[in-house]
Amino acid sequence: MANSSQELLASAERISVALAELKAQIQLLESSGEVAPDGCYVLRYQARGKQGTYWYYKLHATTPTFPTKSGKKSKYKHLGKAGSDAHIEALMQVTRRTQIEILKRTIAA
Repeated sequence: MANSSQELLASAERISVALAELKAQIQLLESSGEVAPDGCYVLRYQARGKQGTYWYYKLHATTPTFPTKSGKKSKYKHLGKAGSDAHIEALMQVTRRTQIEILKRTIAA
């Protein structure tokens, strides 16, 4: 019986350590930069101009999230061309959010 309760205590300790590590990883991700809001993802779209067609990127949210100049909120945030600072930052924000979601699902499991 003592052996069984020792195993149970050891198992509980391993779980506690693993949960603490997962929570620390979430905190590290949150402190490493801005995290994209839930339901946001990067979209590529095509624009046509006099010189031809161009590809641009935008951050798309499922609900109006991003402030506009008029003070209203929009579902879209223009990011510019591939490789622009805004494009790369948006990709990193979405990546952080995805990693945090995975860690939270792991904790809940």
